[in-house]
This record gives sequence, C-alpha cells and structure tokens, in this order.
Amino acid sequence: METLDRFRKEYPEKFVPPDVAFSRIHRGDRIFIGTGCGQPQYLVDAMVEFVKTNPKAFFDAEVVHVWTLGLTPYLREEVKRNFRLDSFFIGSPTRAAVNQGEADYTAIFLSQVPQLFRRGVVPIDVALIQTSLPDEHGYMSLGVSVDIVRAATDCARTVICQVNQSMPRTHGDSFVHLRDADFVLPHDEPLLEYETSAPDGIADRIGGYVARLVQDGATIQVGYGRIPDAILSHLSGKTHLGVHTELLTDGIVELMKAGVIDNTRKSIDQNKTVAAFCMGRQPTYEFLSDNPSVSFRPVDYTNNPAVIARVEKMTAINTALEIDLTGQATAESLGNEFYSGIGGQADFMRGAVLAPEGKSILCIESTARFGEVSRIVPSLSSGAGVTLTRGDLHYVVTEYGIAYLHGKNMRERAMELMRVAHPKFRPWLLREAKARNLVYRDQAYVPGKRGEYPEHLETYRTTKLDQEVLLRPVRISDEPLLKDFFYALSDQSIYQRFISSRKDMPHERLQEFVVIDYTSEMVILAVMTVDEREIVAGVGQYGIDAQTHTAEVALVVRDDVQKRGVGTELLNYLTLLARKEGLLGFTAEVLIENRPMMRLFERAGFSIDKKRGAGVYELKMLFG
Repeated sequence: METLDRFRKEYPEKFVPPDVAFSRIHRGDRIFIGTGCGQPQYLVDAMVEFVKTNPKAFFDAEVVHVWTLGLTPYLREEVKRNFRLDSFFIGSPTRAAVNQGEADYTAIFLSQVPQLFRRGVVPIDVALIQTSLPDEHGYMSLGVSVDIVRAATDCARTVICQVNQSMPRTHGDSFVHLRDADFVLPHDEPLLEYETSAPDGIADRIGGYVARLVQDGATIQVGYGRIPDAILSHLSGKTHLGVHTELLTDGIVELMKAGVIDNTRKSIDQNKTVAAFCMGRQPTYEFLSDNPSVSFRPVDYTNNPAVIARVEKMTAINTALEIDLTGQATAESLGNEFYSGIGGQADFMRGAVLAPEGKSILCIESTARFGEVSRIVPSLSSGAGVTLTRGDLHYVVTEYGIAYLHGKNMRERAMELMRVAHPKFRPWLLREAKARNLVYRDQAYVPGKRGEYPEHLETYRTTKLDQEVLLRPVRISDEPLLKDFFYALSDQSIYQRFISSRKDMPHERLQEFVVIDYTSEMVILAVMTVDEREIVAGVGQYGIDAQTHTAEVALVVRDDVQKRGVGTELLNYLTLLARKEGLLGFTAEVLIENRPMMRLFERAGFSIDKKRGAGVYELKMLFG
C-alpha cells in the first residue's frame, strides 16, 4: 500500500471519487466490463448508483462484456433507459434478458473480438477493469482476466481501473501501467469465485472415457462445468501434459500441483500453462499470484486456430447441448432460444483438427430433462445454431462410450452416434435414420438388454510375439471394420472359415456378425492399431445351444498376422467367457486339411471327441 500512496502523490489527477470518473461517460457510449471472476464488482455497482443519483447523466449506453457471474445491476428496470447490454456470450444471469429482447447477443468466435475493438467495428468508449496493486514500477496486472480485457483496455477512450489487492499479479500479456489508466479507484473486495456442482455418475463415466483418448505428453484445452471437472479428475495418471486453453480452472491447477501438468512436451510456449482467463476459487488465485509458470494471454492468441494448429498433440475437449446423427453440434442454442454462445469452442476444435496428432473431443450427456429427451437427435432442433460443423469433430463421448467420426461417411457416423445414445432412444433414432436414408433400410437392431454392448468384456492381451491386441465384443457400428477384415482374407482362409466357395461379404451377411443378442451368442474381435488406424486381426464367435449347454465355436485370423498367437488369445478368451456362462464345452466343424485350426483346438486343453465326416472333422470339445 506504500507503493500506492506514492503513486497517489505522483498522479493525483487519477485518484478521484467515483462520481468524477463516471462523469466522463456520455450518452450513447459503449462501456466495456471485465470478464467473469475478474469483473470489477465495485465499479459496476458504483456506476449504476451514479446513474440512479444522476438520472440524466447519460442515456442509451451500451454495456459490452463476454461473461458475467451474476452481477447485472445494469439490467434492472429502473435503469433501463440508461443501459442496454450487448454480450458476446450468454450466461444464466443474462439469458432471460436476451431471449426476451431486453438485451442483445453478438455471435462471434471469441478469438475475433479483439479485432472488433481494434478496427473500430465495436469501438470502446469506456473500459471498467480490475487490476492488482501496482508494483514499484507502476505496472498493474489484469490478473485472472486478460481474454478480451487486454484489447478493450488498449482501445478505450477512458479506462477506469479498480485496484484490488485481492487480484493476483499474473504473468504474460497482463500488465497495464498506471499512467495508462485515466482513473484509479482503489477498492479491496474478494474476487468472485466459480464453483460447479460435484460430478455425478454420468459425468464420471464420460470423464473415464475421455481419459482414454488423452495421450501422455498431450496439450489439453478443457471447458467448464461438471463434465470437464470429471475429465480433469481422471487425468491424474497421465504424465507430461501441457495446457493451452481459454479457461483455467481449479482442476487444471490441481493437476499442475500434482506434477501431471508440467508443459515440458509442448511444441510452443514450452514450460508454460497458457490461458486467457481463470474462473475458480481462492486457493487457485493464490497459486496464480506471481507464478511465472502460468502465462495469461489475450484470446486472439490463445484462441487463434492458426496458433492452436501449431501445438503438437493438441487435444481440445468441449461440451454441447445437442448433436445430430451427421455430426453437427450446437453449444449455443436450444432451438430458437439462445443459451450460451459460440465462445471459444469452435476456435479450439478447429485448431485441434489442424494440429499435428491433434484431437477434437466433444462430450455430451446422452439425455436432458431428467432423461426425457435425447441429446443425440436425427437433426438439430429448428433454429439451433451450428456451433461445430461435421468436419470439426474427431470423437463424441457420452456415458455410453466413444464414437469416432473423423473420416466417416454419413451412414457410419449415424451408426456410431446411435451406438452411444441412450438405449431407450436408439430404436427411435434408427427409425428416423432409415426415414432420412442415413442408414440401410434393412438395418437390424436388437433392442433392450440383449443388445446392449457389454463393455466390461473389453480386455487387452499380449500374444506370444509381444503383440498387444484389444479383445472386445463386436459393436453394431463395426460393419465397415469387418468388411475390410473379410476382404483382406485370402480365398483359402475364407474357404476354411465358412466351408464355402462364396467370397462376397455384403451388408446382409455382415449384419449377422454385428447385430447380435449378447445373451445367446458372442462375437469377439481382436483389434490392433496400425499407423493410428484400427484393424481387425481376428474374429472369434460362438452361438449357444441351450439344450446341450454347449456352443458352436469358429475363428478366423488375417493371413498377414497368422502364427503370431492371435488365434490362441481369441480361443482362450472365448473359452473363458463360455465357462462364465456355465457352458460345458464347444462344438465345431473343421476342414480336414485345416491343420492349423486343429492344432489350435488340440493345444487348448479340451477333452476332444473327433468324428470324421464328408471332408470335415466334427468336434465336441469339453472344458477341463
């Protein structure tokens, strides 16, 4: 405070009562207010009180901001003639006013807002900002809110600054010299804090799925809310993560404290957590204070898709309100009702798609309104804004799994998204998809529990040649994978598997493999990853005979991965699953010349009864 007293003497004309500062506001002026937790609460309240005391001081002033946490006295009826809000993003305190026509919403990528100010498209007359105490050189920090505040401060005709010792002194492009503020009004008060409700089971499951997609050494961007909080809590086992984000939250800071986020593998801004603003609680603000490992930058840097595209392994994780079966998503409106805004989501998702090894991940709960409506829909609600286009998404994650959309055609996308929709809405989605010609007209589906994907059966195995394979049940959306698999088989492998000279594998036959009743049959895929692409290395299946308590089993392995132990792992796993079902053994038909398959069965430890038929062995194989 001694430093502040020194500057009072050096710049006495800047330290004035509130009414003197607010007398510089003219009718029709555009007034900028700092963002979120950085909002200068004292200045906002004092400005509204000034107008009440001086009702003719100015009229029709336009209040501009990007986010507010609830302090909106300028929306009150008694000052309606003095202020009108124009927001770049809609939160709960301003949502009703916008939708009732009492306030305005400007739809724009957040990265583009600073240019609106600088080019004078949206000129700023007065900026109300909040800063830290000045240091001995007279520099004050914008603290937890640099985002568009930096540009508004640089461009405003009049800058009114609330100096607050509770504001942390943050590093980056956050400094304003006291001489560049027109008026300085010291006032200490606690910063606004942002807390979300604790993640529930749905958010926790989504967080677990997303964690599978985040690689060690990746640089992440995560939004706000229950689901992002759950995602961050599931990243505690990762290593060397980096952060390049718009919003810095408590969850990110906790991962920094734990050493999970160290920014050592970033391709730009190495060793720095880069953010535009912070919404959190007091312990987070204390962590940020004078911490050189965190760099706050304006949104025309943090959110610039060209900058984001330079970040290797950039992983953008965001949420949405609704997504259609083709992959279009809205995060800003529910039909014709404005709900939030474009914000920075589109900036980051587009930048991540362009980044080397980048990933864009959209997280969405499968239902809304307590399970009464599906968030995955045949087409977006009428009037909804398309925040993310069909090309902006790699992954869509719900509590029912992960759908991969990148490079998929419309039929494949629809099948993937139906697979992760809430089970009770899947029949409806399938009917609508057929009506829109998004899927095959004869696309089959097993409803209810019988057709629900048994995710708990997914497991990794290492073959005798140290090849890791994922063994998992077949999914209804696996038809394209299986088509590639079967057409990669040699004529001999096809003949030995099906004991038929037929070589085609049309949709009708493929459905027999992917649309199954998991309670009466099982199809297990052995999946390998080759050059970031999933391939099916082998397929094993059995169908249960309820009368004999046995199952007919069959396997086939790609020719180019045979003799690597894939077949052995498939058979061992099928045996394990069959025994858990209470089955006594397997039956099979094997061509007499198919010696590799016979050796596979013989080495499996079964008690085998072998009968020779017309060119085949008929096997009964009891478990030991």
